[in-house]
Amino acid sequence: MVKRKTHIIDAAEGKTLGRIATQAAILLRGKHKPSFVLYKDEGDSVKIINASKLRVTGGKADQKIYWRHSGYMGGLTGVKLGKLLKTNPAIVLKKAIYGMLPTNKLRDKMIKRLIVEL
Repeated sequence: MVKRKTHIIDAAEGKTLGRIATQAAILLRGKHKPSFVLYKDEGDSVKIINASKLRVTGGKADQKIYWRHSGYMGGLTGVKLGKLLKTNPAIVLKKAIYGMLPTNKLRDKMIKRLIVEL
């Protein structure tokens, strides 16, 4: 039985997206524990508060685009990072953390332990 703690990360003013995402990914994966093993899911739960106060540096808000496809011809649409941060910053944070987790069967289990509050 794995004992899981709940960590609270405050995304207060001045904290960048990448720094918070990296910290959350390490906690979700369990790399901060001495019993860390690659093939086991022993990470903790993470709750991120004040996600609406996240910031990005440089020109990423205007240049980075999140693409999605509907599956139909001509169904490719893109949303800029700046617009997505204004409408729903939780999606941006989840996508950043999801990309930092290992690409195996454990990733979906790890991301379920992430809670993002605006």
